[in-house]
Amino acid sequence: MYRWEITRAVLAQRVIATVRSDSYDGAAEAAGTLLSAGFTSLEISLATPFGLEAVATLVREAGDEAVIGAATVLDAASARLAVEAGARFLASPVLDAEVIRTGHRYGVPVLPGVATPAEILRALELGADALKFFPAAGHRPAVLREFRAELPQAPLVPSGDLAVEAVPEWIAAGAVACAPGPALSEGDRDTVAKRAEELLARLGEGEEGEGEG
Repeated sequence: MYRWEITRAVLAQRVIATVRSDSYDGAAEAAGTLLSAGFTSLEISLATPFGLEAVATLVREAGDEAVIGAATVLDAASARLAVEAGARFLASPVLDAEVIRTGHRYGVPVLPGVATPAEILRALELGADALKFFPAAGHRPAVLREFRAELPQAPLVPSGDLAVEAVPEWIAAGAVACAPGPALSEGDRDTVAKRAEELLARLGEGEEGEGEG
């Protein structure tokens, strides 16, 4: 797939499930629960022990059913290792030009972290495929409307410890997708499945409303 096709697949569901754990087994279990619950875009934080191994395993197991990426990619070396592990996209809480260049060198989309208009503009100049607005948890969705008013070309993805019920509000404010943190995977498999079903249904209703408008 071309880079733009991967980017479109990453953002298609409007939610990027993020897994960050204190162990490989914990990450594998959380990722399995999220994928079984219906999420089709998932990233493993490299802050997780053996995170690269978790990425490689999930890429192999998910096949074409989901797009698996690596998050918390902080430098070019980590970016290269993540690509070699099979990550289909790279995400970071920071804006690093070498991470973007490395990902693009191998045809992999990169979603760097931005927090200010200056960082948003710089990321766009560097060719970022979408922008992680991080940390978004300390802000209200209205801030996204302000960013979009001045920089309507910026594809923003609010990220961090976001409340799951607030995701539709961020989307309505102009986000192309959201990457909520642990709140998405908290609970047992049945709880996560129900949460996923309700969230995806709400996002689907929002898209239908836009189409009717």
